[in-house]
Amino acid sequence: MGPVGHSDGDVLLHAVTDAILGALGEPDIGRLFPDDDPRHDGADSSIFLVEAVRRMASRGFVVGNMDVTIICEQPKISPHVEELRARLADWLKCGPDRVNLKGKTHEKVDAVGEGRAIEVHVVILLEPMTE
Repeated sequence: MGPVGHSDGDVLLHAVTDAILGALGEPDIGRLFPDDDPRHDGADSSIFLVEAVRRMASRGFVVGNMDVTIICEQPKISPHVEELRARLADWLKCGPDRVNLKGKTHEKVDAVGEGRAIEVHVVILLEPMTE
């Protein structure tokens, strides 16, 4: 069992990408990287995030802070929080102190709780770059 998606299906990177694009008022990930475009078939989701970060920087913004909640039954997120924060911070070109990440479950209720789905919620604050 694993993610289902046109690209590699990395729900965390997709949600972070969409949060950045949304904060910029840009089209969402599905419009920028349509799933009917064969170039994106099996693509590494980090390329979408890198493009969103490029757009963010080109518009003169940096990450002020970001709060991420991953909701799933498996895998357990807590053992991986620091590694995930560090990797996200690297992609976002900010310090890990600007990235908060936590895992939650749905206590065996609904598709997420039954292990058939994963949810990720991201709130991001973008700040103007300072010189």
